[in-house]
Amino acid sequence: MEHLGILAHSAEGAALCFRAFCHEGFRELGPDDHPDVTLDLIALACSMPYWEAGDHDAVRAVLAESVRRLAAAGATFFACPDNTAHMALERPGDDLALPGLHIAEVVADRAARDGRTRVGVLGTRYTMDGPVYPRELAARGIEAMVPDAADRGRVHEIIFGELVNGVVTEESRRAYVRIIERLAERGCDAVALVCTEIPLLVTPEASPLPTLDSTRLLARAAFEVAAGRRPMPSWRGGPAVTA
Repeated sequence: MEHLGILAHSAEGAALCFRAFCHEGFRELGPDDHPDVTLDLIALACSMPYWEAGDHDAVRAVLAESVRRLAAAGATFFACPDNTAHMALERPGDDLALPGLHIAEVVADRAARDGRTRVGVLGTRYTMDGPVYPRELAARGIEAMVPDAADRGRVHEIIFGELVNGVVTEESRRAYVRIIERLAERGCDAVALVCTEIPLLVTPEASPLPTLDSTRLLARAAFEVAAGRRPMPSWRGGPAVTA
């Protein structure tokens, strides 16, 4: 089996991905069993000033150091359970020390398999305003749609004010549900939860639309690689190779 390295960027999403990966092993390999996994996390506080300044190259340098540490720990590939981080990982630069899965490819592939045609995108302001998901969904013939400006602000505020700190409230869940309802009214046939903390707040049962849970989809893809059921990824940073 291969050794997964989890390239963490925010604690709550990475912890959910770690648990989901291990649970895949428990279900398929037997009690207490899963492929080797190592998690590396440089505090998000080291990167937030760069995000606010729009300096994605500096964020990439921080993330690349985590990948180097994962390689040194014996990991053979990585998965980064942080959608926004992929904007930095796609910046030009030296190849990362390990090959990795690209989370947007994993999510977009699932949307295509499910036959989706218009997908609402919920994530950080950086992700919702950024090019990654429109590109990956469009490459598969799917339209990406984001909430209006006020709703994007509310989604972002809840992520950084609550979710990344492990705070989950019923008020915020209701706010997200209303935002998803408005996406449904605009013709979306699914909603992509592409901040890896959002699935802690919005469960499939609570959502007015079918959900694309980026955290668990990535964990499943990582398990398939580690268990030899999916080819080893070749991506080492830079723009993803779209379908």
